[in-house]
Amino acid sequence: MSRYVVQAGWRDAPHLSQQDIDDMSQGISPHQLDARMKGIPTLGAGAIYPVPEDDIVCDPFQIPDWWPRLYGLDVGWNKTAAIWGAWDRDTDTLYLNSEHYRGQAEATVHAKAIKMRGAWIPGVIDTAARGRSQTDGKSLFSLYQDEGLHLNNANKAVEAGLMAVLERMSTGRLKVFSTLQHWLGEYRLYRRDEKGRIVKENDHLMDATRYLVMGLHHATTRPIERAAVSARPGDLTTGY
Repeated sequence: MSRYVVQAGWRDAPHLSQQDIDDMSQGISPHQLDARMKGIPTLGAGAIYPVPEDDIVCDPFQIPDWWPRLYGLDVGWNKTAAIWGAWDRDTDTLYLNSEHYRGQAEATVHAKAIKMRGAWIPGVIDTAARGRSQTDGKSLFSLYQDEGLHLNNANKAVEAGLMAVLERMSTGRLKVFSTLQHWLGEYRLYRRDEKGRIVKENDHLMDATRYLVMGLHHATTRPIERAAVSARPGDLTTGY
């Protein structure tokens, strides 16, 4: 038997008048209003980032070479995720422009995908990756370094990191390319439970984003010599 899912919100309900919608909207938080108005699913006692998607999502555009780049990396066997950011220093706005999202693959596979976006771009990685791998006892941090990645330790201060990300979102200084569907999928469900604890499910890109924002001082620009001599500099919209 085939199945399909339809997302429907208040504006899709013909029996609701504009006055009905206005009345029901009173006192509802922004993320809940977005869910009810557009039919976008959210779960849990409260969204960690109660900012409507419309406030942070933007269309992809060509990223200037002089904008510093950086990626956040959250590693694991079930899921390894990376999120790339381009930093407009003039406006102090960080644009999330590319993502890697894959599970059950070796470090070499992830490293190849990461380097395709620009081997020169540095990353910040979960310090838990300094623990031993299940295969040969070598740390994941070292495995990724051996693959040619330029890595720094991530600042894992959770609440400080969440606040830093939320502050950027709330002030219009963090934008997300509309093409990052895995990131947006996690964003919609990133939440706290009834006791205020973060629900640790499907949050790999959210963690990587926190590492990215907290480690933004590690961001660097594309090397001049490579940008100048490359006959095929890559897609500047996605950054690779």
